[in-house]
Amino acid sequence: MSELDTGIDPKLLEILVCPVSKTPLIYDRRKQELISKAAGLAYPIRDGIPIMLVDEARPLELDE
Repeated sequence: MSELDTGIDPKLLEILVCPVSKTPLIYDRRKQELISKAAGLAYPIRDGIPIMLVDEARPLELDE
């Protein structure tokens, strides 16, 4: 998968972790978010840049 496919550098995705739980993140291409199941948060990706601020994250719904 290339950066053109995702809009975000795959190498960056490999090293990013949730700032709250310190666990790996799951990339949701459709929603342009990085998901932390452990913290129950979704961090937005804007213009290919992950916004890893808790204040910017949205809480996950129970079915996510």
